[in-house]
Amino acid sequence: MTELAFQDHYPDDVAHCYGCGRLNEAGHQLKSYWDGDETVARFTPEPYHTAIPGYVHGGLIASLIDCHGTGTASAAAYRAAGREMGTEPPLRFVTGSLHVDFLRPTPLGPELEIRGKILEVKEKKVVVEETLSAEGKACARGKVVAVLMPEGLKPR
Repeated sequence: MTELAFQDHYPDDVAHCYGCGRLNEAGHQLKSYWDGDETVARFTPEPYHTAIPGYVHGGLIASLIDCHGTGTASAAAYRAAGREMGTEPPLRFVTGSLHVDFLRPTPLGPELEIRGKILEVKEKKVVVEETLSAEGKACARGKVVAVLMPEGLKPR
């Protein structure tokens, strides 16, 4: 893709997330984009993301849903405000609540697709419903309640 991912717009001081931080070389570096009114991210698990042989660890699945949800929240807040992503002041969201339902074992090997639908956008809260799929089959569903990062929350 030629467009910047939502996470590429995060200010440097808050771009170190293990799941989606572009400045965390050891992390997943998940990238999320608009696809019409939905959002999409893709991720190919590595062999070390194993739960049991041949299947993805549930913690990775939850992490992908979490980070795609907060990225989607940021993009949705900018869109609702009629602003371009990355403009000041930054609209960076963190997880207020994460719920994941595991629908079937997720195979290790194929690319995973995470799709998000925005359910609610308020000034300081965005709710996102997501589906994680492998080979066209839904493997997990999640819901993220993302909250605007408090002003006092600064890197330590």
